[in-house]
Amino acid sequence: MDDKHMQIGEVAARTELSLRTIRHYEETGLVIPSARSQGGFRLYTETDVTRLMVIRRMKPLGFTLDQMRDLLDATDRLDSDDALDTGEREALLERVRTYQQAAAEQVEKLRIQLERAEDFATTLGARLEQNVPATRPPAGHTPRSLVAN
Repeated sequence: MDDKHMQIGEVAARTELSLRTIRHYEETGLVIPSARSQGGFRLYTETDVTRLMVIRRMKPLGFTLDQMRDLLDATDRLDSDDALDTGEREALLERVRTYQQAAAEQVEKLRIQLERAEDFATTLGARLEQNVPATRPPAGHTPRSLVAN
């Protein structure tokens, strides 16, 4: 097998995506394996892994499969060797800017949620500390005063 190609298991390990998820992205047309082995196994390239990583990063930010497809299409066209006229290039860049702005907004919302979650966990920890007696012996330990001599 060519060193440039990876089977789905290696891709799954590298991207931390399940085999099922990678196959789902293939079924939806987001990432099509670059080749197949003689035995019919899916073979992926670094470019395919990069696409999967883009998808993996977009998913927790709430982007839909259609939005993922649209962004990948825009970046594919920008990265292609095809000559794009100025208007076409600017339209593609504007699409990417729109996704970058949406991602930045979602990241800020997630930061706020994380701060609230951390504050909640700290509050619960403080409440627990307030209600634990300071002189309480560890579980399974009997104070000397209770042990008969």
